[in-house]
Amino acid sequence: MLAESKSGGRWAIFFFLYGVFFVILEFKKALRAPVFYNLLTINVMQKFVPLHVHSQYSVLDGLASIPAMVKKAADDGMGAMALTDHGNMFGIKELCTTVKKHNGKVKKQIADAEKALAEAQAAGDADATAAAEAALAKARSRYVKPIIGCEMYLTSGDLHNRDPKDRRYHLVVLAKNMKGYKNLIRLVSQAWTEGFYTRPRTDKASLAAHREGLIISSACIGGELPQ
Repeated sequence: MLAESKSGGRWAIFFFLYGVFFVILEFKKALRAPVFYNLLTINVMQKFVPLHVHSQYSVLDGLASIPAMVKKAADDGMGAMALTDHGNMFGIKELCTTVKKHNGKVKKQIADAEKALAEAQAAGDADATAAAEAALAKARSRYVKPIIGCEMYLTSGDLHNRDPKDRRYHLVVLAKNMKGYKNLIRLVSQAWTEGFYTRPRTDKASLAAHREGLIISSACIGGELPQ
């Protein structure tokens, strides 16, 4: 009886391992399927756009300079990047100036690449055409769109309240158009002139009053939702 039990156990292990091996083989076949491969490729090729970024204008929290961050975004082909310093918009002017200067160079590179491509196609040179197309794609990938934002401090009560027990949370606020940009300026200015209590604070009533044109996310672990 004991021998039969051991034999049955071995057979059970054998069939289990065979089943695992079969599943692995089928999964590898599925990976080669055109539909699955296309979905996998699309996910891998999607651009990463950072929407929560701190520069050296976030005192004791950020270290990177804005020109260095713009260069990094261009080198990695991100296409866009946000600036969301803690409680302030001090770096926005530098961001827009840096991006404008960078994109000016990129536009010239694109124009040169388009001219080279047209000439190569007119000459019927396949190698030159391929090289020009690669240069054009690389130039276009270096274009950077600035996204204006701020990581604000949101009080749990009224921004005019000076209660030491008042809780505050982090909140990323992004401007999606000119109206949103002006509303973001109002909110950040109000946070400094009316809501400052150890930090420039806003509240939900102010956000509701100036919400048009804004995109608001839950921020980091210091946000109200994570807390």
